[in-house]
Amino acid sequence: MMPSQGPIEGVYLSTALNLEKLFADAFAPRGEEIRLRRPEAVEDPAAVRFALCWHPADDAFDAYPNLSLAASIAAGVDNIVTCPSLPEDAVVTRVRDEHQADMMAGFAAWHVIWHHRNIGFHIEHQAKGAWARRDLGSFIPPRACTVGVLGFGLMGQAIARAIAAMGFPVRASVRNARSAPDIPGVTLEAGADAARKVAAASRILVNVLPLTSETRDILNSDLFAIMPQGSVLIQLGRGEHLVDADLDKALASGQLAGASLDVFRDEPLPGGHPWWSDPRILITPHQASDCSSAMVAEQVSRAARDVVAGRRPATAVDRKLGY
Repeated sequence: MMPSQGPIEGVYLSTALNLEKLFADAFAPRGEEIRLRRPEAVEDPAAVRFALCWHPADDAFDAYPNLSLAASIAAGVDNIVTCPSLPEDAVVTRVRDEHQADMMAGFAAWHVIWHHRNIGFHIEHQAKGAWARRDLGSFIPPRACTVGVLGFGLMGQAIARAIAAMGFPVRASVRNARSAPDIPGVTLEAGADAARKVAAASRILVNVLPLTSETRDILNSDLFAIMPQGSVLIQLGRGEHLVDADLDKALASGQLAGASLDVFRDEPLPGGHPWWSDPRILITPHQASDCSSAMVAEQVSRAARDVVAGRRPATAVDRKLGY
């Protein structure tokens, strides 16, 4: 371990975003303890102790022999833990923001109502200036419409609380039910087949899983086939969770009646993609929730201090699990 003298040196590492532009102002008040610079501005790479990261290049970490911390700017770390040059002993952290979880919960709840009440019908008729009322005789009441939540971390728990509070029965998949909180109206499914059990019971399925080797491509034809006929997918996790062609097949067959998509394998979604014009699909540009730059600066600064002092940060993830 190198002795710490003066500010803890850090570097911005991203192929996707200008992290300096996004976060320099937030870190500025912490200049006496933290100094972040672009790679080309780093005078002594050996002095760099941490990196602020989002989709780092494959060789991004190679230049920094004493780097001990790779800090994500968000809740996801899959793009960091899979980076080939990430040092084996480096701690990886993510941002844990209850305000962000509240934003995600509200977003998910809105989409549940959008599909459950077919709000698109009213928007379509408003555009025509038509007073069109739907026959609610066959309407499925909330208490008879199970909503599934795949993933039960900070985001998933907030979503489950919000949706259960509206009267929908909620089923959620968890890795270990014993360590999960007891939330009224929420039934937990644990074990290797938890996701399938949740999907099989869900008329509306919300995905907020982390991306791991186990969850990649989990939203596929096999999963859609066991969902109730005419179900809906709300995809808020990672683009790599969804097999795009399988969603198209499920919609074409009527197995799924609709979908909300906030994340995609290739972002931004190309302008000519058929999903843009599909009335069954509601698209948003990967903006279900976001962390404030101030929160990122606070948690990353604390994590950097912890690592330099030999402590494990509270926001550290299990690199093998990916969360």
